[in-house]
Amino acid sequence: MEERNHPNMEPWDRDSYETGSTKPPKSHGGAVAVLLIAVILLCSAATALGIMNIKLYRKLQEDPSVSFSAGTQPTGNPTEPSDAPPVPTGGSLSLDLQPTPGEVANVSQEGGLSYQEIYEKNIPSVVSITCTLSGGTASGTGVVLSADGYLVTNSHVVEGARIIRVRFTDDRVMTASLVGADTVSDLAVLYVEADDLIPAEFGDSSRLRVGDAVAAIGDPLGEEFRGTMTDGIVSAINRDVTTGGRTMTLIQTNAALNSGNSGGPLINCYGQVVGINTMKISTFVDGAGVEGLGFAIPSTTVKEIVDQLIAQGYVSGRPDLGVTGESVSQLNQRYYRLPAGFLISEVEPGGGAADAGIVAGDIIVTFNGTRIQSADELEAALYACQAGDSVELTLYRYRTGRQFDVKLTLEEADG
Repeated sequence: MEERNHPNMEPWDRDSYETGSTKPPKSHGGAVAVLLIAVILLCSAATALGIMNIKLYRKLQEDPSVSFSAGTQPTGNPTEPSDAPPVPTGGSLSLDLQPTPGEVANVSQEGGLSYQEIYEKNIPSVVSITCTLSGGTASGTGVVLSADGYLVTNSHVVEGARIIRVRFTDDRVMTASLVGADTVSDLAVLYVEADDLIPAEFGDSSRLRVGDAVAAIGDPLGEEFRGTMTDGIVSAINRDVTTGGRTMTLIQTNAALNSGNSGGPLINCYGQVVGINTMKISTFVDGAGVEGLGFAIPSTTVKEIVDQLIAQGYVSGRPDLGVTGESVSQLNQRYYRLPAGFLISEVEPGGGAADAGIVAGDIIVTFNGTRIQSADELEAALYACQAGDSVELTLYRYRTGRQFDVKLTLEEADG
């Protein structure tokens, strides 16, 4: 108020202040100048480092010994192959399990082979598998079953594959056809047009004992490390492992297995394939830092499944709900106010689900009274049934916002 009454008063006249210092404010021009200089220096240093990083990156790209590829790479929209051979119908191949010599202690290895001999015997029968998917690639390992083109690998290796390429140890690359796949056992049979392949010798896994020496051959992390052999022992037999809603009885081993080993052989000390490697523990539990816990499908199971896949393309007795789909994402649950469950994207025409009035867009929320909140839970409930069983489903229909029950009979899956 006093300044308004004395407009010509000096800004820092002592009489214009009632409290506090009456000295004029200090100038901060010097401090501001120092700060600006520091900012300019920091920006210059960051620019210089950026230029150095760009030059280093270009140099690494030009160095052929350095690879920047890792994991799955997008491949756009690949076209369907035209060079895949037709799958023979009504195949008559039956996998033979050769008699395994008497039990051999690890110490003496009497009658067994050295690891070098095991590798030389089996490496011609181990193949690298690369699959082209709708949005990338996947890789794994396979084993030659017969000279005339049949191979075995894991079902999850070829799941969703549009093109399957197989590389042999002589560097031949062939396009393979899918003969049949069984997700319950995680086994699949492929076929390539060849008549000069070297089949692996399969042994009887029922003769295994805990402590038996074994070796694994495969492509850990992909073809870059193809043909890698690791050794170990049988850590446990008849180990029940539940994953993806199904329980599998497997061989446990401490032989090192990594992504890419899937579908490769587990070999005994006689050079016989006694299992097909399928997973390590970190693939189905929070296994950060867990090592030495790998699993393989016993050769007795491999024979049972492979013989049926070759003969008819599917495994008898597997139940089929007649729908495909996926879990309802949390985003869709919140945005569209949908219940957790299995969202049906396609209904098989003429199947039990279609006859029951189920349509694409319906959500399965219970299966025989069991609450379903994901695709894995639906698989677990389905695998507990047999073809021909009658089941009751509770579904939610988004278009009407209502929930209803249906009954249907499970059919036999035919591939």
